[in-house]
Amino acid sequence: MFHYQHGLKITALDLAVDYTRRQPRGFVSHAHADHMARHELAFCTPETAALYRHRLGDHRIRPMPLGESLEWRDHRLTTHAAGHCLGSAMLHVETDEGSMLYTGDFKLGASVTAAPADPPEADVLVMESTFGDPRYQLPPREEVIEQLIRTVQLILNSGRTPLIHAYVMGKSQEVTKLLTQRGIPVQQHPLTFEMSQVYEQLGCKLGDFKRYDDQYLPGHVVIAPPFMQQAPRLRNLGRTSSIVVTGWAHSPRGRQTSGADFAIPLTDHADYTELLKCIDLVQPRIIYCTHGPVAFVDDLCRRGLDARPLTSLRGNPFQPCRV
Repeated sequence: MFHYQHGLKITALDLAVDYTRRQPRGFVSHAHADHMARHELAFCTPETAALYRHRLGDHRIRPMPLGESLEWRDHRLTTHAAGHCLGSAMLHVETDEGSMLYTGDFKLGASVTAAPADPPEADVLVMESTFGDPRYQLPPREEVIEQLIRTVQLILNSGRTPLIHAYVMGKSQEVTKLLTQRGIPVQQHPLTFEMSQVYEQLGCKLGDFKRYDDQYLPGHVVIAPPFMQQAPRLRNLGRTSSIVVTGWAHSPRGRQTSGADFAIPLTDHADYTELLKCIDLVQPRIIYCTHGPVAFVDDLCRRGLDARPLTSLRGNPFQPCRV
């Protein structure tokens, strides 16, 4: 049904899945740069299509709305919400041989900007496992949101500017809406603001936010890209206290690597507990893990599951995995 050839491919369809190199046909699970390329024909949800085109220009799209099936060469392809960011989708592939679910980046918990994840049962599960380590059992979302609000209010009360570093697409819009829902207005870096305008056009309203135009407005939170994204720096912010929002908040990859004053464990990925819950929901016979620690595969095997790294399929691309 599928094989690994510099990435995951649906064999009979020659359909690349989340490839970052141009392909004749590519499924794009969501519009983050590490999951897409300028494919000749891209298969994705309508929301991802709009964000994809905003980021990479006008390209041919085959829309796949959530829950609607596409029949293609004895395959049935269906997208299911992934809960990661606006438009994010899992790909369910069904044939007479069996079924496969590719999760892409996903999160089972709540989101104010993404449809809740809806993983169906499948014979084979290919799952993102970023937080596949028991250390990453994150606090309840409600507690994390309260921590974010308290931190912002603490900074505002000290007369400083709260500066939140978050990725231009996805995390920035989630944080913006969480803040504006609590009556806290937001100014966004111009690059973030452009992406938020696309969100608004797609019907995902974010509340009271404005573009940052070199003038800080008292009482506002400023959201800007992480330093690693090398975006133009904002001026005239005054004295700032910086916040990073990341699932790595409790690890050396959190505040230490970002240089932020505060690290809040708000994530758009499934934590360790949710990874195990996803397996329970899908009930697969075989699990292939990707984008996570190899130790997670060993962990699952100790639990009696048939788990393997996705790269174990590397080799002869004409020997696909049959379920």
